[in-house]
Amino acid sequence: MSETSKATAKAAEADAHSNRWKALTFIALAQLMVVLDATIVNIALPSAQQDLGISDGNRQWVVTAYALAFGGLLLFGGRIADLWGRKRTFVAGLIGFAGASAIGGAATNEAMMFGARALQGAFGALLAPAALSLLAVMFTEPKERAKAFGIYGAIAGGGGAVGFILGGVLTEYLDWRWTFFVNIPFAIIAAAGAYFVIREPAGGRNRSPLDIPGVVLSTLGLVSLVYGFTRAESDGWGDSVTVGLFVASAVLLAAFILTESRVKAPLLPLRVITERNRGGVYLSLGLAIIAMFGLFLFLTYYLQIVKGYSPVKTGFAFLPMIGGMMVGSTQIGTRLMTRVAPRLLMAPGFVVAAVGMLLLTQLEIGSSYAGVILPSMVLLGLGMGTAFMPAMSLATLGVEPRDAGVASAMVNTSQQVGGAIGTALLNTIAASATTSYIKDHIAGAASKPQQQLVQLEGQVHGYTNAIWFAVGILVVAATVAATFINTGRPDVTSASGAGAGDGIEDEVKVPVIAH
Repeated sequence: MSETSKATAKAAEADAHSNRWKALTFIALAQLMVVLDATIVNIALPSAQQDLGISDGNRQWVVTAYALAFGGLLLFGGRIADLWGRKRTFVAGLIGFAGASAIGGAATNEAMMFGARALQGAFGALLAPAALSLLAVMFTEPKERAKAFGIYGAIAGGGGAVGFILGGVLTEYLDWRWTFFVNIPFAIIAAAGAYFVIREPAGGRNRSPLDIPGVVLSTLGLVSLVYGFTRAESDGWGDSVTVGLFVASAVLLAAFILTESRVKAPLLPLRVITERNRGGVYLSLGLAIIAMFGLFLFLTYYLQIVKGYSPVKTGFAFLPMIGGMMVGSTQIGTRLMTRVAPRLLMAPGFVVAAVGMLLLTQLEIGSSYAGVILPSMVLLGLGMGTAFMPAMSLATLGVEPRDAGVASAMVNTSQQVGGAIGTALLNTIAASATTSYIKDHIAGAASKPQQQLVQLEGQVHGYTNAIWFAVGILVVAATVAATFINTGRPDVTSASGAGAGDGIEDEVKVPVIAH
């Protein structure tokens, strides 16, 4: 390489380095848009259903169409980012997401709405892994990485709760269509900023041919899994189609793993998930999301139906959780990540969140917000924020640059599958407990007000039963984090910047902590 070429390359590298914090602003904005979109539509769903004439049986497809496309295409999206370039994939995902949001906001019938949601999911599957993998390759110095992933982790954890607030405000004061239209300025600003500011480090592309069998098997397997849990929620676990979907998912994903172990250029190199630290992150994060998504669902219904909160008031009721997540992620997690091993943040974080969840098992019709819900939300936010931050960083730490996109996609996949499981599993448990309670107590209710009271008591009884399961799931997540994750604290004294082929051992001072 000539001296001029070397100087040009060095100047480009310095430019990319100096712009990385500006780039983080636009990456964080895009991540916020994707995460809050998972919940913002929930608040608007009743109004949209009425306007578009969507039946009760079909309304779940407003949520399910997004979940299936997003969850099913994530690994493909991550591989596209590695192949096509993360910046290009990121910008394309943003533009596509904005277009899909415009179609959703302008929808005149249910087919148009379902199609728009599926398109949002597909472009989200391009966007989300590209965003996380950009962070992974741009922030390699441990202290800076801790700060960047602290911000990203807070958004990833708290974005869903922000969606409730924004969804409530837009639905109550404007129109449900604005829960879609609001994505357009988010996407345009993030895309323009990314195009002009992000400078992707050179040498990180994976130009191997696309693993078509892997794409087909993983997409069909994940779609079957997510849809299986969705059907279980509405049609029951014993439903023949539900059981068939789970069987099909198991067969397809087993075939996918077998294929990946044999092909020359796999969609998901097994080295990404078999490394015990990353495997521990994916599993513990998925479990934690199961608990969190169930909680969002139950608290929303409890506050609106039992306590009579408006959509806006319900959204603001989640603010303490967002505050707790911001503090846990950007203050506790970021400050301690370079001083202690990741598992010493993740496991206690999940335990603190479990204690917060435990408080919610005491919910009754007359429970006060300040006495039960507020402290619970603060603890949940602190715990999850503290745990999410090192999890997001560790999930891509030590990954070869050519695998950064697909490793990032695995983080999103564990969250998406966890969300589908959490909503279906915990909702089924709650519904079963509610039905049983009402059946046992309705005979003693003579008047209509008494019957309504039994109905409400039954709902709260169902919520608390399901929340007990969520507590147990968080304890399991803490155990997985403490057992599987054994990497030491980052070495802040050495230059990081792992190149291709660098493993986790290259970036940490103590690769293994004895159990």
